[in-house]
Amino acid sequence: MANDLITTVHDLVLESPIGAKAIAQAVGKPYSTLLREVNPYDTGAKLGAETLMHIMKTTGNVTPLEKMATEMGYRLEPVEGAASSSVRA
Repeated sequence: MANDLITTVHDLVLESPIGAKAIAQAVGKPYSTLLREVNPYDTGAKLGAETLMHIMKTTGNVTPLEKMATEMGYRLEPVEGAASSSVRA
């Protein structure tokens, strides 16, 4: 699951319409650091939960959260009436 999850986050960052550099700036990390943290082949850097949350809020994409919920046997549904900028990948 971990590699599959980090691959999902990697793809989210690289394919986001706002761009990886803008995401890095929004989460307060140097571009190169963020790319290391989301690289599924770089075992020397790890992506923290707070950074993941910030990436999802910045991009409006909750695909990693959906993957985690499914893996744990849960279903993710938006709260009715809550403002959501979720972008489905």
